[in-house]
Amino acid sequence: MQILVIILHVIVCIVLILTVLLQAGKGANMGAVFGGSSQTVFGSSGPGTFLGKMTTIVAIIFMLTSFSLSYTASRKGSSLMEGASKPAAQKTAPATKPGAPPAPPAPAQKAPAGPQTAK
Repeated sequence: MQILVIILHVIVCIVLILTVLLQAGKGANMGAVFGGSSQTVFGSSGPGTFLGKMTTIVAIIFMLTSFSLSYTASRKGSSLMEGASKPAAQKTAPATKPGAPPAPPAPAQKAPAGPQTAK
C-alpha cells in the first residue's frame, strides 16, 4: 500500500510542477508591483482558469499523499539507516578455522594487595 502511495506522490509531484510552469503569470508588469494594477483577487475572469483549478486539485492531492506518507513513516518507526547504527565488529563474527582447538585463556595476574607501609 505504501509503495502505491509513493508512486502516486511522485506522479503528482511531476504533474504539479508542470501545471505551475504552464501557467501564464498575471500582473507581472512593473506597474503591478507599485499598485498600478486594478485587478481583483481573482482577476476579471472569475476564480481561475482550467490550469488554476487543476493546480489547486493537484496541490491538495500532493498534501494528502505527503501527510499519509509521513503518518505511515512515523507509525512504522523504522529507518533506512537502522542497520548502520551497529558497529562493524558486532555485525561479523571473527573467522576461525574449522576443527581448530580453542585458544587457552590468558593467565590471570594478581593485583597488588594495597599500599605497603615501611616500618
